[in-house]
Amino acid sequence: MTDARRLGIMKLAGSIFLIAFAGAPIVWMAVISFARHPEFLARGASFAFSLGNYRDILTDPSLGILQYLRNSVIVSSISALLVTAIAFVSAYSVTRMQFRFRSSIPIVLLAVSMFPQISIVGYLFRLMTSLAWINTYPALIFPYTAIVLPLAVWLMMSTLSQLPRDLDKAALIDGASRWRTMRSVILPIAMPGVISTLILAFIFSFNEFMFALMLTTDYGARTIPVGIALFTGLHGETPYGQIMAGAVIAVLPVVVLAALFQKRIIQGLAGGSLKG
Repeated sequence: MTDARRLGIMKLAGSIFLIAFAGAPIVWMAVISFARHPEFLARGASFAFSLGNYRDILTDPSLGILQYLRNSVIVSSISALLVTAIAFVSAYSVTRMQFRFRSSIPIVLLAVSMFPQISIVGYLFRLMTSLAWINTYPALIFPYTAIVLPLAVWLMMSTLSQLPRDLDKAALIDGASRWRTMRSVILPIAMPGVISTLILAFIFSFNEFMFALMLTTDYGARTIPVGIALFTGLHGETPYGQIMAGAVIAVLPVVVLAALFQKRIIQGLAGGSLKG
């Protein structure tokens, strides 16, 4: 067996393992969500296909799955837009302009991002209580923006640092302001990185659990990860079928978003490692 063939077999085996490792829980989640009796393995009964779990969670107003999904989409979208806008302007300033302590900003951002969420959630709860923001969208939007911002700035810095500075010089010589240069010259070229940052910020905010658990109390602002986790408390038992059906519905927006913009995400993430 040649080395090339051996390498090909190893790559194929590794790919199959990764796909199975990542996909098996999702497949099992979908199977349980379509089972009439989620305990069919424990009971020794055969699998019976049913849409009852989806019908229950979509029609039962006490579960509020659609309201949770709506809250997640609104909060995550606004947070992602704010994060991306701030990160782009910040990264442009750090990578294209000269000022004191410019090189220290990435280190400070990295240090801030290392703080665990649990270490600030108590203070954050007191702050939101004093502002009367508990169980409102701003109570989640501003913390999400803060915790995702370091990652977003690093991604945007990686993208903008690879763009030639001659673009800025040419625009400034032609009479454009810094703002016009950033908006009309740099932004269109950096769009793959901007889109990848936007999508990753949305996914991170969409999946966040701890802040949503601590800062929301009911359907008014509670997001879908917390809503699904509290299904057990609502019913006094563990409705596995409904939980899995809700999880499938929660995963769909993220999967569709990643599938539609897969090329952009890869371009944005890979762009920072390439010259030109």
